[in-house]
Amino acid sequence: MTTIYDFSAKTMEGEEKSLSDYEGKVLLIVNTASKCGFTPQFEGLQRLYEKYKDQNFEVLGFPCNQFGHQDPGADEEINQFCQLNYGVTFQMFSKVDVKGKNVHPLFDFLTTEQKGILGEQIKWNFTKFLVDTDGKVAKRFGPQKNPDTMEKDIEALLKSENSGEG
Repeated sequence: MTTIYDFSAKTMEGEEKSLSDYEGKVLLIVNTASKCGFTPQFEGLQRLYEKYKDQNFEVLGFPCNQFGHQDPGADEEINQFCQLNYGVTFQMFSKVDVKGKNVHPLFDFLTTEQKGILGEQIKWNFTKFLVDTDGKVAKRFGPQKNPDTMEKDIEALLKSENSGEG
C-alpha cells in the first residue's frame, strides 16, 4: 500500500529528501504562497510546529505559484521571506505544482487520498493535509481553516501514537 513515505521532494537547499525520514511522525503538509491573503497563516503553522515538534510532529511547506501567481520568487527568495517575516523554522521544500499535468507526485497522492470541495483538485494556497504516523492522510483542511484551530486534530493523532493505537 502506498503511503507518503514512498515519495521524496527537493528541499529549499536543493537536496532530495525522502519523506520516509518522517516515518512515525504526525505531519501537516501545506501548499504555501508568499503573496496570498492566507500568507499570515505561516505564523500559525510556525506556532503549531514549535508547540508539538518535540512530540513527533512536523510541518512541511511546499510553495506553489499556481494560484494567482502568488509565489513567483525563486526558492531562496521564498525561504528568506518565510524566515524574515514569519520566523519559519519548519522544513520548506522547493516550489512545486499541486495540480495539473506537472503535479508533484506527493500532491497527486494527497489529493487522491483526501478529496476536497473540488474533488481531488486543490482549490487555493494553504490547503493542508494532516498525515498520521503510518503515513496515511487522516484529514484535509481548506485554505480558510486557520492552523490554530487544528490543535485538537493534531493532538488526537499524537495521543493515538503515544498510546500505541496508531
